[in-house]
Amino acid sequence: MTLGARGPWEFVLQFRGQKVVGMLLVGTAIATSTVMFQTVTTNRILTPSIMGFDAIYLLLQTVLAWTLGAAGLTQLDGRLMFAVETLGLMAFAGALYYWLFVVGHRSLHLLVLAGIVLGVMLRSFTNLLQRVMDPLTFAVLQDATFASFNTFDARLLPAAAVLVGLALLAAWRLRYRLDILALGRDMAVGLGVDYRRTVTYALLVITALVAVSTALVGPVAFFGLVVANLAYALVRSYRHQHVLPAAALLAALVLVLGQTVLERLLGLGTSLSVIVEFVGGLLFIYLVLRGVVR
Repeated sequence: MTLGARGPWEFVLQFRGQKVVGMLLVGTAIATSTVMFQTVTTNRILTPSIMGFDAIYLLLQTVLAWTLGAAGLTQLDGRLMFAVETLGLMAFAGALYYWLFVVGHRSLHLLVLAGIVLGVMLRSFTNLLQRVMDPLTFAVLQDATFASFNTFDARLLPAAAVLVGLALLAAWRLRYRLDILALGRDMAVGLGVDYRRTVTYALLVITALVAVSTALVGPVAFFGLVVANLAYALVRSYRHQHVLPAAALLAALVLVLGQTVLERLLGLGTSLSVIVEFVGGLLFIYLVLRGVVR
């Protein structure tokens, strides 16, 4: 926080402290949600973004830009946007879970497939709305929807910290049942776990973490994949009391160190999200070709 600091210390520490807190919250939320999602799906190459969260986020931003215009979008209160985006993402996921998994008693794999299909449909509708926008509004929209770890709205951090803290507490209470879920559905049922109830609870926790992180920085697809697989490799254990803290610490470390290197050595010549997504995409291809699924 003090590297290359110039100017009043009060301003420097406050400004950098907000960035560090924001990156800690986002990194912890993404890492925890990814590990939990890979556990309930018993698949190490999936991330929660496959459920269409990024598509919902882009659609919400696009609809607001299309109805309010460039000036209206930039003048919206950040706290209102955060609330709308978080509640919108949670409402979408909650409705999907309730419709297919609770009422319809469908399988988890069908739920994931439905999320993929809905994500494609929503992206197509978003592209349609973007094509009829004026260039200025589209430029403002592109800037608003691009994931950025460089700045955080300080007014959003307290609410985000409370939501992430509650979700992390719920995830930690699930750690032993997650160990059993990692063995597969049949083994979990045989060991006495209420599979459908536990998975639904875990999915709601995942939704809350993804909604908060997406509302803070924007959609990030592969970052969770990177830190989750790094945690598996370093910890060499599938016990969630070890994997969850390790993944959260690695995520925070990658974001803080990565942003520091970009600012101090590369002069912000590129965005951290671009590098993270590039590395994550390469890792995804490697895992697919290697056949690492469970």
